[in-house]
Amino acid sequence: MPTVRLTTAQAIVRYLSAQHSERDGDRRRLIPALFGIFGHGNVAGLGQALEEHGADLPYMQARNEQSMVHSATAFAKATRRGQTLACAASIGPGSTNMVTGAALATINRLPVLLLASDTYATRRQGPVLQQLEHPSALDVSVNDAFRPVSRLFDRIQRPEQLLTALPEAMRVLTSPRETGAVVLALPQDVQSEAYDFPESFFAERTWTIGRPQPEPALVERAAELIERAERPLVIAGGGVLYSDAQAELEELADAFGLPVAETFAGKGAVRIGAWWGLGGIGLEGTPATNALAAQADLVISVGTRLTDFPTASQSLFAHPEVNFVAINVDGRDAHKQGALALEADARDTLRALSDALAARGRRPSATYRAAIEEGAAAWASRRAAALFEDHANGMTQGRLLGVMQEAARPGDTLIAAAGGPPGDVLKVWDATGERHAHIEFGFSCMGYELPAALGVRMAQPDDGEVIAFIGDGTFLMAPSELVTALQERLAITVVISENHGFQVIRRLQMARAGRDFGNEFRARTESGAGSAEPTRLSGDYLGLDLAAIAAGMGARSWRVSDPGSLRAALDAARDHDGPAVIVAETLPHVDLPGAEVWWDVAPAEVSADPVVQQLRAEYEADRARHQRFHHPAAPQEVAESHGQSPRIPSASRAPRTNQEAPTP
Repeated sequence: MPTVRLTTAQAIVRYLSAQHSERDGDRRRLIPALFGIFGHGNVAGLGQALEEHGADLPYMQARNEQSMVHSATAFAKATRRGQTLACAASIGPGSTNMVTGAALATINRLPVLLLASDTYATRRQGPVLQQLEHPSALDVSVNDAFRPVSRLFDRIQRPEQLLTALPEAMRVLTSPRETGAVVLALPQDVQSEAYDFPESFFAERTWTIGRPQPEPALVERAAELIERAERPLVIAGGGVLYSDAQAELEELADAFGLPVAETFAGKGAVRIGAWWGLGGIGLEGTPATNALAAQADLVISVGTRLTDFPTASQSLFAHPEVNFVAINVDGRDAHKQGALALEADARDTLRALSDALAARGRRPSATYRAAIEEGAAAWASRRAAALFEDHANGMTQGRLLGVMQEAARPGDTLIAAAGGPPGDVLKVWDATGERHAHIEFGFSCMGYELPAALGVRMAQPDDGEVIAFIGDGTFLMAPSELVTALQERLAITVVISENHGFQVIRRLQMARAGRDFGNEFRARTESGAGSAEPTRLSGDYLGLDLAAIAAGMGARSWRVSDPGSLRAALDAARDHDGPAVIVAETLPHVDLPGAEVWWDVAPAEVSADPVVQQLRAEYEADRARHQRFHHPAAPQEVAESHGQSPRIPSASRAPRTNQEAPTP
């Protein structure tokens, strides 16, 4: 068998350059580029390999290791998990800086390949720079921190281990069920060691991204539950987008009168303006959607994990006999809420479900539609007031979003991830008509948005504007990838809502602690002479010039304080061919209308403050009143609740009615 002698690092570069993915006949490079920052742990290994063998694996220079993982993850999301990027870092802090990015990717079920350099496999050097000397496990390095936040972790101790490690990495990256962060820990010395690899190992290979098929009996059972339901509700998650199931979702909703709500990851699953398109659900959803969810007797979740935000901490679904159906490729997600679980691809399952409902003659309910439209009309009035009416004292964040909505064109993508922006975007952004929303809220990670804009632009080089919508706190945390955007000539726009602090957390703090402490960007007060009072961050707002910071990093920047100047800046940024930053002064403490649901964030159980005592008492009463636990019922209970004989097969049991969670 012909062989070729390569170092470990050279073999990795050669192998990655030959890997492709394919779904529905669309074949693409699985990993078309690599982000990296070099240090002594990888410059002579991966750095040398990329210089000599990287003609087909372009290298991109990042400024921060966490940020480059965010860029790769956003690239994967924008390509519907069909592609991703590799990220390479040096040993020690370079690699551990990627841990947050790994957690975000894994939690959001998005593929990313991390090449984390490690300390020497041999020990002749003695402890080396940046090496962890664990007191009881000599084979542990700082890279073991990746294990709980990765879907696959492997430490390459010998070059020939790549023969099994790399194919397994590609399999996980392209698995709809298992995908997430894949981490290969690469000891510094092993990167430079050579081995005679079979030439066939580097032949082009195509990895098929499969579509797991639903069990026909379960599809029929789900159709039966939908046919029987009087107030069904569909919740669309990110899995709808990753499966390219938007058309099938729209056909199902329109043909059978099923209203559709969206999670953060599912924002944009509904692409057209229709009476059944409800918008966001849960903690940052619309009051109209949440009122409908509270009355739903059947909830059909598609491609969502149903965490505390869409479920309002297990308080949203209040119908006494609510049932659940879940369509998800991941079995753990599919079985949540005691659902009838269809562990299958969203697109093909929705198609099968439409066929089953058509065979049963399911028809939309005019009465249900009228109730939905009435609630939507009431919310539309409140939304318009928040987005399009001027405030006497300045520009609110809602008004900022309203101007951005007016300026949005087909093909544009708005990105949000942490703080107030993602909730506001879910609640009021109109993502129909190809005005996309890219929200990361599985990890709610500050600092994702700006590097994510790079990843989205790389995935969509010829589409419309790519806009990162962030707060001033997020910008101050991680502005450095503006330099990467400048270097790579990536046209992105960053819109900063400058409201002088972490205002969404201040809002939560006021609601759960009753006092304002440590969340605004204020100067520290000075104590008087001989005063025993501690100083606090309660002086004037800091006078920061974020536009100047952006300009110093090579971006074109504007500072605006009114809708007119904001419109002009957005137009100018659209015509700019590099990074652009718009700093918009917005009013603190002025929020969009609330979602009118409960969230389980507990005030202090013990406090001398009467305000905190009252908040705790209200919390305990609300928890006892609202929070419920959903679990499967026995077949006979389900049948009897509908006045039928108990003939439901045990493999397709419907969930039981809500039960209050026990009070500790």
